[in-house]
Amino acid sequence: MDLEIFTGKKDKIEFRPVVLVEQVTNILMNAILDDVFKGGEQLIETKLQKQFGISRSPLREAFRELEKRGFLEIIPRKGTFVKKISLKDIEDNFPVRTALESLAARLACKNISGRELSELDKTFEGMKKAADQKDAKLFWKFHLQYHEILISSCGNPLLIGILKMLRMQTVWHRFYFQYHQEDFEKSLEIHHGILKLLRAKPINEKEVEAAIRDHLARGFERFMDYLKHPAEK
Repeated sequence: MDLEIFTGKKDKIEFRPVVLVEQVTNILMNAILDDVFKGGEQLIETKLQKQFGISRSPLREAFRELEKRGFLEIIPRKGTFVKKISLKDIEDNFPVRTALESLAARLACKNISGRELSELDKTFEGMKKAADQKDAKLFWKFHLQYHEILISSCGNPLLIGILKMLRMQTVWHRFYFQYHQEDFEKSLEIHHGILKLLRAKPINEKEVEAAIRDHLARGFERFMDYLKHPAEK
């Protein structure tokens, strides 16, 4: 395994000391998302220290951070391993993320600015163009941006931080099981509807929250159906 795959550098990676752990954490997380490190694979400290050109301490801090985010498992006297994803992991994530993202949507109704609404409009246009091109990867990119903007507008940093972690886990779950299906038409309809609700005067908080819950539930149901009936796909 070669870190050049996702760093683009042949020599040791250079970091600014103040952000060393954060940089190592992000590179390792992206490597996991890109399937450079696979589920169940052990991360060898000495090899990574050499490739990063760093000491053991910041690497272990990065490991602990990724364990908190649900990407790694640190097993005493055995080592650090990329977490294997189970159906239960996905089922555990869904109700928590749904409850918190619905809360964020409700708070956004009170806090969202004109600038953020404009950003949502632009992102939605990106989703439409990607759908026209039948580009699922690009569509998913804009889809993530749309929700990130909406969540950020809730004005609660703690909630934003927790949801960022939970949504990143969801992205990994999709990548892990190579799930790239997307109902473009239905998704566009839902996101356009959310935009209309957010631009209404006054905003109906219950309708916005219900729309988010319905959207997440539909996505979860399709994903679980895909996982439980792979031969039919």
